[in-house]
Amino acid sequence: MALSEQQLLDALRPVTDPEIQMSIVDLGMVRGLRVKRGRVAATIALTVAGCPMREEVTRRVRTALMAVAGVKEVDVELTVMTPDELEAVRRRVAGAGAPAAWGQAGADGGHGHTHGPGGHQPLGHEQGRANPFGPRSRTRVIGVGSGKGGVGKSSVTVNLAVSLARAGHDVGILDADVYGFSIPGMLGVDEPPTVQDLKMVPPEAYGVRCISMGFFIEEQQPVIWRGPMLHKALEQFMVDVDWGDPEFLLVDMPPGTGDVALSMAQYLPTSELYVVTTPQPAAKRVAQRTAYMAKKLNLPIRGVIENMSWMSGPDGGRQYLFGEGGGAHLAGEIGVPLLAQIPLDVDLRVGGDVGRPISATNPDSESARAFAGLASAIVSKGRARVFRPELTVR
Repeated sequence: MALSEQQLLDALRPVTDPEIQMSIVDLGMVRGLRVKRGRVAATIALTVAGCPMREEVTRRVRTALMAVAGVKEVDVELTVMTPDELEAVRRRVAGAGAPAAWGQAGADGGHGHTHGPGGHQPLGHEQGRANPFGPRSRTRVIGVGSGKGGVGKSSVTVNLAVSLARAGHDVGILDADVYGFSIPGMLGVDEPPTVQDLKMVPPEAYGVRCISMGFFIEEQQPVIWRGPMLHKALEQFMVDVDWGDPEFLLVDMPPGTGDVALSMAQYLPTSELYVVTTPQPAAKRVAQRTAYMAKKLNLPIRGVIENMSWMSGPDGGRQYLFGEGGGAHLAGEIGVPLLAQIPLDVDLRVGGDVGRPISATNPDSESARAFAGLASAIVSKGRARVFRPELTVR
């Protein structure tokens, strides 16, 4: 007896969306079912291409269809819903008595697990959903930037965040280095965000919550995006993540002076910037470009952090492997204080590699004490209290 599409549809009806717990058939996620000689091709529509639960949806569909007598093989193709389909999902879920957030979400509609970056539209902004880090937010947004790669900017970000958390502050990290994300690994986080009330809940380690592109793509997969896609992903990391109400949000910026700085100036109008450099003159000259970029975008620079300043020997002596004075020179040229000099420490490097930040695992070490001092200095500076209603490039 030949398999019918209705048989397959009936088999899929008990399959629920992992987050909404409603049937994928009732939600209209089943776009198409084709069967030929016992081989089934099922097309399932998600709301965005970057769905973090896509593998679970695929597994559930394949398991349900393979249980049908006569089915020998199942191929699941995932596609993306149209705006009209998203609106239909919103109506179905609202009618089923889902949480009130569904009614507030507007036409973004879809089920919770689809809020990963990479969709057709930047969810939230076009629906009027508030930016939690707007001008009236209590959160201090700390951008950690550098002119070039290889200066330990992400390591500084992670250990500064852990030091702030150890001092009793509520802290989050937004990994804005979309092409070279490293924050999850440095924090030892390998579980993706969960979803609650249509928002991603960031995982936490050492008292620090974090969100990163690393949660949504395979480890070795490159991110090949133009500026607009990067811009949308960063917006989703702000409006579609339940950050709570942190005192500090650290933004690990990519090296250079490109799209992320522009996005910060637009979406995070009260953000302040700290520049990481190493002691050698070449790194200092490159870091100057970050400072000049910040001035053009009206992002206040609050200080310089010199990393890899020296290596301490067993006898307490210091070896200045990368020279001396680069951080102080840069701070003097741009008119801000040199807030910290972080020593070059093998344990600091190893901690980043294995996901055990030295500020948490060895707080009495020389480098951890330097990070604690940096955290104290940033706290004592207070808010920058600068708000620009629009991006202004002079």
